[in-house]
Parts: sequence; structure tokens; C-alpha cells
Amino acid sequence: MIEEARLDAMIEYMRSGQLEEDFKYSAPDRRGEILDILEKLMDAAEIANEVATRLIFKDSYLGTLTGMNADT
Repeated sequence: MIEEARLDAMIEYMRSGQLEEDFKYSAPDRRGEILDILEKLMDAAEIANEVATRLIFKDSYLGTLTGMNADT
């Protein structure tokens, strides 16, 4: 699992504008790598949202209403 400090550092790197600055001055191959990493981060965020939703609502009334608590 990714360490929280590394995730915080990546968030700060993006938030600070440094990633955009690095992208601006990078060679085309490196730009592709940066875009690939951002795409993976977006995919991971989408999966994290799905998992968090299941964890939060698994044993709740709303989870029961939506079928999330159904034994399959």
C-alpha cells in the first residue's frame, strides 16, 4: 500500500503547479510518462471512491435499500 506521506507529496506536487512546470519543459517522451501517471492516478481515485462507498454503506440502511448488503 502507498505510504500516506508519498501520497501527500504527490498531491502537493500537483497542487503547487510544479508538475505543470515540469511538463512544460519536458521532452515529448517524458510528457507522455507524466500523462500516463496522471491517468493512473485518476483510475486509482475512481476505484478508491467505489471502495469507500462500499465500506461506508455496506451495513447501513441505504446499503440495504440499494442491494449492497445482499448476500451473494
